[in-house]
Amino acid sequence: MSRVSPAVRSLLCKPCSSQWRMTPAMCSSPAWLKPSHQSVRRLATPAAMPSASKENIGVYCNPTHDLWVKESGPSVDQVKSGQALKEGEVTIAIKSTGICGSDIHFWKHGRIGPMVVEHDHILGHESAGEVIAVHPSVKNLQVGDRVAVEPSQICNKCEPCLTGRYNGCLEMRFMSTPPVDGLLRRYVNHSAIWCHKIGDMSYEDGAMLEPLSVSLAGMARANISLGDPILICGAGPIGLMTLLGCAAAGAEPIVITDIDQGRLDMAKKICPRVKTYKVQPGVSMEDAGAQISEIAGAPLATALECSGVESSIAAAIYSVKFGGKVFVIGVGKPDMQFPFMRLSTQEIDLQFQYRYANTWPRAIRLVQSGVINMKDLVTHRFSLENAVQAFETTASSAKTGAIKVLIQSEV
Repeated sequence: MSRVSPAVRSLLCKPCSSQWRMTPAMCSSPAWLKPSHQSVRRLATPAAMPSASKENIGVYCNPTHDLWVKESGPSVDQVKSGQALKEGEVTIAIKSTGICGSDIHFWKHGRIGPMVVEHDHILGHESAGEVIAVHPSVKNLQVGDRVAVEPSQICNKCEPCLTGRYNGCLEMRFMSTPPVDGLLRRYVNHSAIWCHKIGDMSYEDGAMLEPLSVSLAGMARANISLGDPILICGAGPIGLMTLLGCAAAGAEPIVITDIDQGRLDMAKKICPRVKTYKVQPGVSMEDAGAQISEIAGAPLATALECSGVESSIAAAIYSVKFGGKVFVIGVGKPDMQFPFMRLSTQEIDLQFQYRYANTWPRAIRLVQSGVINMKDLVTHRFSLENAVQAFETTASSAKTGAIKVLIQSEV
């Protein structure tokens, strides 16, 4: 231990607690233990060469709201040679990718808040696939491993990273969020530390671990417990995955709301004991809150708002009891109005969420064990070549009945 610095020794000796979590930065070796620059920049070994034959293509949008499929990188020649792999990276043949609401926003509106599409941009961040090439510096993965891709790229230096809340990384590069290209490609190079092994789990389930992680992060921060009376606003993919999680956690009663009866029917299918409320036009938020509370049959302690719609957040605020909590998982417009005095006089906590951190191992365990089954949520499947049709189907969900649309590819 004579060569270990005090900073490194403090990490090795630091006790575990609920307030301290290991991050990739804490797992990295000090500089004197790392191999030289020349040794780590070697290409993938011949034994790791994949049998990739099809050209790489990706799904693009741009500032003028066009959507198309065209050639992308890394090229098939780069995949075969390993020339594009950097230290710590693997090449993944993406097998299944889900379309997220944020993908639709970037395509249709060109932005989400400060995140703006300014150039041709590749979409997609819900993906799983097979490792087909490995940089020699990577020891935790090998060719043939089935993985789900966590789309984060963090600095490992800022306070959020070093305290385990890396979703708040000050230099976050999140795949599919401009200007960082996404995963809707046939081949992708990605840091091995963010590729989670999924064993014999289907690639479809592997792709849906990303939205499930959003739900699990919200549940954890909202402190959902056995027997809690819960409201879930919005029966889209995130809302329905939150329903599956809350049901598995023993929340009771659970009420879920939506404007679409088909989505409420899906909620009943995956959780027969859930109580549903169809949002009606013209009903005030105060009246909606009172009706939701009546349906619940018990004072609601927590509302998990999964739509990001201003009126839905307001209804949630009117639904929960004194001292309750409204936890907003959904993403909405930059500026909103809330019933401030209702929050104030009823001491209702209003909290928000941004993505997730440290959720993927838990999500994998829940799906592999069968505690959470997301298969019924997949309503449509398309090939990568037909991705434009997949996006159109998702964007027209009121007509198509789409809930989770998956795009699949072969190498």
